[in-house]
Amino acid sequence: MAKVEIYTKAYCPYCSRALRLLANKGVEPVEYDITLGGPKRAEMIDRANGRTTVPQIFIDGAHIGGSDDLAALDGRGGLDPLLAG
Repeated sequence: MAKVEIYTKAYCPYCSRALRLLANKGVEPVEYDITLGGPKRAEMIDRANGRTTVPQIFIDGAHIGGSDDLAALDGRGGLDPLLAG
């Protein structure tokens, strides 16, 4: 299975939506809570090419984008092959 990483903040409905979609796929992502900022937030911005919104999702190091991007990828049938590794 692929390594999935997600940067989140507390009380973020988009983060919850992305986490729920991943859970429905049987995926337990590595979650980085950046609610209070810090070095992980800076890391996220760097990895996400300057994007500052959450969530930011990565599969095997490849930037997928946010919750809408993840849902669109799933809708096109592209998520399952990526998760399979």
